[in-house]
Amino acid sequence: MKKLDLNGSVNLEQMQGTEEWYWSMDITNGDLYEAQELFQDGKTEGNHLYLIHYPDATIYPVPFKKGCYFGKPIYDNGIILLMVDFIENLISIFHFYPISFKWETIVQIPLCSIENCYNLQLRISPLTLIRQDNDFEIVWPEQVKFPIGTRESFCFRKEDKLYFSVWYEDPEYKEESIVRLLPKGSISQKFSGNVWLMPNGEIWNLKGERP
Repeated sequence: MKKLDLNGSVNLEQMQGTEEWYWSMDITNGDLYEAQELFQDGKTEGNHLYLIHYPDATIYPVPFKKGCYFGKPIYDNGIILLMVDFIENLISIFHFYPISFKWETIVQIPLCSIENCYNLQLRISPLTLIRQDNDFEIVWPEQVKFPIGTRESFCFRKEDKLYFSVWYEDPEYKEESIVRLLPKGSISQKFSGNVWLMPNGEIWNLKGERP
């Protein structure tokens, strides 16, 4: 049995885009909206992120910085970290090299360019920064914003198509998939069930229809 000391953090999640890396985080578990509220209320000064390599269980703690909170890390030709600095009011996306502890900035975005940090997160591929509330928004590398349904959740992007899932309870619970086209978000397709983007690029449709 391997024992990992993550300074009290007990969650462990696989990093999107790889089977080689896992991550653990204290306080917010990557929820930057919660982080924003905690910082503004003066309850915390930042969070701690730990990267764990599989299968050797080597732990790489990401350097802590006051006022900074991490979102969920992903893997896209290397480890990509999302960090919001609520002191400098800056969103940063960067490559992180755990062995050398070096950072390579990909882009920095003023925090004032978004309404808030609700559902602010990185997605692949291509590497994209999104947020979602009553609207779906691509913050970077392009700027796109359009309204979506209250029960819609973004799944993934494939070229100029955005895949969303939506749930209903009328009268029984069911799920449906919606395909929207960039840049305006117009609906091009709807079908029953949910969709998954597999590692080889295939799209699998779980129809989920009960007999």
